[in-house]
Amino acid sequence: MRWLDEDAGPVVRPYAMTGGRTRPEQGDFDLIELVVATRPMLSVDVGMGTELAEIIRLCQRPQSVAEVAARLRLPAGTVRVLLADLAQRRLIRRRPPVDLRHLPTQDILRAVIDGIRAL
Repeated sequence: MRWLDEDAGPVVRPYAMTGGRTRPEQGDFDLIELVVATRPMLSVDVGMGTELAEIIRLCQRPQSVAEVAARLRLPAGTVRVLLADLAQRRLIRRRPPVDLRHLPTQDILRAVIDGIRAL
């Protein structure tokens, strides 16, 4: 029996990594949501699992959920479950995506540009 698909990579591994869970137990993560580690890796973290440790290493600077999934080469659903596990342990913080309603409108940006040009 073959456990590897040439195009998709490991077939069983992501499912096994999450203990069969396909969704986080608490909350969900948007693909553009930023996550950042609350501290660097410590020697006590050695037994937590390769993927969880790698997420902590990657998230020493804020990363989007999509970036973490891409860098780990794992499905986004699997990464969301792993991130939820880390959030539950308070090893990462999450920053929700910016609400587009709070960003300046195109008219305001155009007025700022016109004002700068007038200087």
